[in-house]
Amino acid sequence: MNIIGEVGSLNSLVDYQDGSVVSKEIIKKGKGSVTLFAFDKGQGLSEHTAPFDALVYIFDGQVEISIAGKQHSLKTGETIIMPANKPHSLRAVDRFKMFLVMIKE
Repeated sequence: MNIIGEVGSLNSLVDYQDGSVVSKEIIKKGKGSVTLFAFDKGQGLSEHTAPFDALVYIFDGQVEISIAGKQHSLKTGETIIMPANKPHSLRAVDRFKMFLVMIKE
């Protein structure tokens, strides 16, 4: 589904896969990107850092996000900013979908 200039649904743009993490970049520009993710229950991303702030918005399910050792529980409709250069990780409490906006400026 192409949503450029068209109405669409985030849920229809990325699908869950058993035992996997699925990602789909929907905007990629020199100064930033928007990526959709679908995580199966129990899946996650190990601790890492990024050189830019990243906005996370949960549009389905529930996730535990750790930022610099502090745990955050997010569910559908909630958001958080993961600050640049702070270690962070994610773990799917239930299947969840999110979009990640990274601004490189």
